[in-house]
Amino acid sequence: MLRFLGRCVSLLFLLSALWLVWVIVVPVTPPASPYTVSVAANRTMGQLARTLQDDGAVRNRWVMVALSRMMGSDRKLRAGLYQFSGPTAMWQYLSRFDDGHPDQGSVTIIEGWTFRQFRAALRREDDLRQDTAQWDDARLLAELGLSESSAEGLFFPSTFYYLPGSSDLELLRRANQSLMQQLQTVWEARDPDLPYQSPYQLLTMASLVEKETSRAEDRVMVASVFVNRLRVGMRLQTDPSVIYGMGERYQGRIGRDALRRDTPYNTYTRAGLTPTPIALVSRAALDAAAHPAASRALYFVARGDGSSVFSETLDQHNAAVRKYILKKG
Repeated sequence: MLRFLGRCVSLLFLLSALWLVWVIVVPVTPPASPYTVSVAANRTMGQLARTLQDDGAVRNRWVMVALSRMMGSDRKLRAGLYQFSGPTAMWQYLSRFDDGHPDQGSVTIIEGWTFRQFRAALRREDDLRQDTAQWDDARLLAELGLSESSAEGLFFPSTFYYLPGSSDLELLRRANQSLMQQLQTVWEARDPDLPYQSPYQLLTMASLVEKETSRAEDRVMVASVFVNRLRVGMRLQTDPSVIYGMGERYQGRIGRDALRRDTPYNTYTRAGLTPTPIALVSRAALDAAAHPAASRALYFVARGDGSSVFSETLDQHNAAVRKYILKKG
């Protein structure tokens, strides 16, 4: 009996080993040829393995995750596009990911970043040729044929793919062209009678909206408050513009001195829009600036949960401040 059980256990181990070999070594025909695998920034091997299994490119995602940990591939996963032609085995996918050199690299630029953060992200891309790394913004703008005095806001945040060894200047050019196309489309479809004299002013407004809120339902109301203030000659009084004007002096908090210190970006001391955008803007922020909500709101205050309360009168606003700000003190 014991001998029989021993043989059964040995057989199970053998069948399991054969199954693992089949799962890992025997190629699978992917759903397309070439089959393209997109690895986004911060994507985990578990997420990637699930996608490959759902596509029918690998037989078992759990084996893939376990094998990747044994190989160390899960720690080397590099963002980009990987292409595979014809039947491909699981170990071949993992070898490519372990190699860390995609057929196309990718860099993800986040809305709300400053241009300085954008350039820092490009410098971290080892597969991108750093032609502009030592250039100042003025030279970069000249090389791109742009006449604006500041590079801030002139590039669209998105995920950009590039061929390894290609120039960072080309990626910047594509990001700028994308922004200009988006801006022109939004400008042509904007609401009538908005207080913007140019697409650049709409872009500047969009950057203020971008930094004030990330909530879709609040963007159009924030834009409405700012537009209403411009129409009646009130100062915008938006903290993100003050922070931008402080530059490296900002250490996570705005004091009264900072609010009183005049800079071109201090919307507490100066009327109108800031002289340039203060961040990279999303299409949603552009749309909000071009189509603000129809309201008479002149004030808003954060509730503390990411949303805001909007008020038409100073009394209403002060009540909201007492309820959501002063009570925290």
